[in-house]
Amino acid sequence: MRPLRIGPAIKIGHRGAAGHAPENTLLSIETALSLGVDAVEIDVHRSRDGHLIVMHDERVDRTTDGSGYIRDLTLPQLSALRVPTLSEVIAAIHGRAALMIELKVRDIVPDVVAQAGGIPVYYASFLHSELLRVRDLDSTAQTVALIDASPVSATAFALEAGATHAGIAFTSLERQSVRALKNAGIGVFTWTVDDPRDIAHARSLEVDGLISNYPDRLNGLGE
Repeated sequence: MRPLRIGPAIKIGHRGAAGHAPENTLLSIETALSLGVDAVEIDVHRSRDGHLIVMHDERVDRTTDGSGYIRDLTLPQLSALRVPTLSEVIAAIHGRAALMIELKVRDIVPDVVAQAGGIPVYYASFLHSELLRVRDLDSTAQTVALIDASPVSATAFALEAGATHAGIAFTSLERQSVRALKNAGIGVFTWTVDDPRDIAHARSLEVDGLISNYPDRLNGLGE
């Protein structure tokens, strides 16, 4: 598989285009694609009967009319709530953009890699052990070590995870750490930037990609 383009200001839609449509739904993903994103970010869990399910939370309560943990619900129950599967999302994107898959739970890596193999994809997670599992299965995979708060060394943190990229919360984004990561050959993404002032500041730090609920506000970046 050809490496993904790594350059300034890749436009990434957060949970599709969560500012415009319900997050992690096929509608949100289609909206992001219509806005010209370079990649769509989604979150993946596993259902009770073993299917890969696209949703951010552990429970379905916040974003659907249902109740309960994803891990306790079957695919028919989740489908009735209009919760998509990873395979449905991949089919919807159909090569129109890259996919950023956040691995939300452990022990789904082999199935995720099997389904996503052959398409442009970034594997992201706070569970850095899972990123190492991705690397074991595909030594060329693009992986994103998610960092919420500034560690002593973001570079060491990302390198320990074997990551090609670091995904740093905007509130923890610092010029010095961005420079150190890039000098180490690690790409830098930041999340979640919706305010134009935050977008402009992130651009000034020369990050490699911005993740936004409003990807239309990123238009012009990377062009």
